[in-house]
Amino acid sequence: MSVGLSRRGVLAGGFAAGGLALGACAQGGGDVLRVGSQRGGAKALLLSSGALEGAPYRVEWSEFAAAQPLLEALGAAAVDLGAVGDAPFLFAYAGGAKIRAVHASRSSGGGASTALLTPAGSPIRTLADLRGARIATGRGSIGHYLVLGLLDRAGLQPSDVRLSFLSPGDSKAAFATGAVDAWCTWGSYVALARRDDRATVLADGQGILSGYGFKAASLRAVETKRDQIADFLARYSRAQRWGGENREAYAAVLSRETGLDLDIARETVALSRGEPVPIDEAVIDEESRVLRRFRDAGAITSAPDLRAAFDTSFNHAARA
Repeated sequence: MSVGLSRRGVLAGGFAAGGLALGACAQGGGDVLRVGSQRGGAKALLLSSGALEGAPYRVEWSEFAAAQPLLEALGAAAVDLGAVGDAPFLFAYAGGAKIRAVHASRSSGGGASTALLTPAGSPIRTLADLRGARIATGRGSIGHYLVLGLLDRAGLQPSDVRLSFLSPGDSKAAFATGAVDAWCTWGSYVALARRDDRATVLADGQGILSGYGFKAASLRAVETKRDQIADFLARYSRAQRWGGENREAYAAVLSRETGLDLDIARETVALSRGEPVPIDEAVIDEESRVLRRFRDAGAITSAPDLRAAFDTSFNHAARA
């Protein structure tokens, strides 16, 4: 880590606290890169690291509650770039979305940031007890994928449970009111449910989830904004490495950006931060397993060309 980057992180944190747009930090030409962020994650990382300082384009941020609406925006070319988990990316790609994965990361938490929760006092104590349970999660989300993996581990079929596909906000409300028996979610939602609703982690994603996440781009952006995307991905990779060494600063900006308590932000950063990796055969092989599980469960019925989902021409950015 350079001293300069650390100082820029403090400055960027001040911008965040004041509510200024991050685009103001990226001086230079009139080009615009439209970037989607989920619950402050990528935005907070770039703010805290100061990695966008001096970028020759302006960044316009859009915030999304979950991967599905972000991917819909990417597919419609309403945004150019956004960070999503591998499962929702593949689900959207298999559904015909005009998107490509242009950058890969692997989570330091090994899948622990995604978990299946049960409420306080629940009679569900083991995975086998899920038979007949109503489980809230997002369709095609990393939570959906984890449910399928956990059912497989328990020797159950998807038809043995009742899946309620809801947004994170609606899932949280259904869980808190007892309208569902369990909730499969991720990141700060897990920490908040444990604290506010006294939820129990029945199982997490370790051993099931790959931990891979992607920066996905719209096909239009890949064709028309290659230079901006390549530059942004290199800066993002450097910011990810910075975040691994400066978790407290990252968590502080995440807290300010999202309104999360600092302790919750710290826990989110510890479990969710990613290390940039090239999109190689190991990544593609793992994603073929993710696609297969969705297909075996009947959640995906198409047979997409998996390799075409990945654009490896930006791999140099992961090593920047």
